[in-house]
Amino acid sequence: MEARPLVAILGAGESGCGAAVLAKKVGYDVWVSDSGNIKPTYKAVLEQHGIAYEEGTHTESRIVGAQLVIKSPGIPDNAPIIKKIREQHLNDNTSETVISEIEFAARYTDAKMICITGSNGKTTTTSLIFDILRRAGLDVGLAGNIGNSLALQVAENDHDYYVIELSSFQLDNMYDFRADIAILLNITPDHLDRYGFEFQNYINAKMRITRNQTASDAFIYWSEDPVISRELEKLNLKATLFPFAEKKTPLSATANSVNMAYVDGDNLILRASTDEPFSLPVSELSLRGKHNRLNSMAAGLAAQILHIKSDVIRESLTQFAGVDHRLQYVATVGDVRFINDSKATNVNSCWYALESMTTPTVLILGGKDKGNDYSEIDKLVSEKCHTLVFMGLHNEPLRQHFGSWFKGLIIDTDNIHDAVIGAFKAAHPGDTVLLSPCCASFDLFKSYEDRGNQFMQIVRSL
Repeated sequence: MEARPLVAILGAGESGCGAAVLAKKVGYDVWVSDSGNIKPTYKAVLEQHGIAYEEGTHTESRIVGAQLVIKSPGIPDNAPIIKKIREQHLNDNTSETVISEIEFAARYTDAKMICITGSNGKTTTTSLIFDILRRAGLDVGLAGNIGNSLALQVAENDHDYYVIELSSFQLDNMYDFRADIAILLNITPDHLDRYGFEFQNYINAKMRITRNQTASDAFIYWSEDPVISRELEKLNLKATLFPFAEKKTPLSATANSVNMAYVDGDNLILRASTDEPFSLPVSELSLRGKHNRLNSMAAGLAAQILHIKSDVIRESLTQFAGVDHRLQYVATVGDVRFINDSKATNVNSCWYALESMTTPTVLILGGKDKGNDYSEIDKLVSEKCHTLVFMGLHNEPLRQHFGSWFKGLIIDTDNIHDAVIGAFKAAHPGDTVLLSPCCASFDLFKSYEDRGNQFMQIVRSL
């Protein structure tokens, strides 16, 4: 009997296990390799499906010889094992050998793909679109950075629609994938340590969301983002463009078109469908702040393109509860409000959080610096913050930047307990303590969720 082709899967987390199950189902010989320890829940999945795996090491000979390699988004392209794979397959007359789980899964489903990327707002917008489609009664799955693995859903419970949050890391290893609706919310510097500290490399990764789109597809984007506007001038996109913005303005990138979503006076307007424009008072949006108006526009346009009824869109935009760890109210203690924005893992995300603050603020920030330029938040910090609390193992970049000009109180800590206690002592009645770190969480925490959960636990014990 002819041997089945081998697929090697690097990383046995959510995406890796899902890819393994799908690969086994469609006829591959599957080998899963994780250089760390595999969580018991994922081991159980692999063993249930009879999938071979290893942990704590990579058996290079077996991995390099695989016909296809599906890698975790967390593994960079310059990792030694990835370099060896590509060297081995350099002369292959085939498509890319190293791909992402999303790329692999899409090969085995005919579902419509609604894909969302951007430096900030991805999770909120993805969750909001999923909420709209689910309220509309569509058979829809949630995948990518949130929800279950796309590959596992395709293998075990394929849907008609998928709403997929895509990071730049996932987009890096997608080649034939095509989004029916692609949404690009914004592009600001992030993950520069992964991209050789070259902003353009990160930009190029984000723009890959438009890859392979045809005239029958839709590209929704924020037309007021200068980086996106500049990049669109370089590209000859085939997709139909659906721009959104705070103001209704003509757009050179779309010939004689104007924004398809905008704010007119006190109303949010959507006009992507041939029906009457959709109008909703901004005050009725469940999500507050400029950034969430933009997220709501993007989600609303996607819903209109899919011919979702206006009543359903209105219901979702006015009732959606938001996502955990993104401007999440925790508690009020001694007339001091505590807000968990642990998902703010870059400077621009913190900017949006500060922009939404309406009271004097104590800002807790710090963590794993990714080549951050903190000057982006200087003006808002100066206007809204009277105290900064640094929380990280290496606060030198924060001290160097803010210590030279910030006139308020600076509290330097190396753990979240001391950060919360210090922030509470520095706050006055009526103030807000905002955890919006600007940084990745991996210096002190397992994830931004772990960071947010610890923050909330300490706050509730005050």
